[in-house]
Amino acid sequence: MSDQPYQRTLGDFHVGQTFEHWPHKTVTESDHNLFCLLTMNHNPLHSDEVYASGKQHGKILVAGPYIFSLVVGMSVPDISGSCIANLGYEQVVHHAPVFVGDTIGARSEVLAVEPSLIKPDRGVLTVETEGFNQDGLKVLSFKRRVLLPIVLPT
Repeated sequence: MSDQPYQRTLGDFHVGQTFEHWPHKTVTESDHNLFCLLTMNHNPLHSDEVYASGKQHGKILVAGPYIFSLVVGMSVPDISGSCIANLGYEQVVHHAPVFVGDTIGARSEVLAVEPSLIKPDRGVLTVETEGFNQDGLKVLSFKRRVLLPIVLPT
């Protein structure tokens, strides 16, 4: 069994196990702008302070897909660093808004560990991951299924 990031196999996980992902990440204006430019998300709610000031939150709102991508990325060393494939994401919920300057953290809990019935060298790990801000407020949650090897290749 490995306790090393990027080296975990299916046997390194058990139901109920939790991971506090580290480091956390403070969302900068340039992070957010670059993500919106790369993904062609030109909604003025994400880039125009005057426009955003007249909307529900009164300031620029960080794009939800950026926070989803950030939290998934934060979980990779602990959860899927040695994965064969990411099989799916479900029940993605944005619980609270995120703003430039917020610091995002993440944690994951193992929900299921299922060896493959067809291919004995792999199996499926199911986790629920939550993202939270500097005040501990949950901003995002989702479930994820990952195909992991039973043993790492040598």
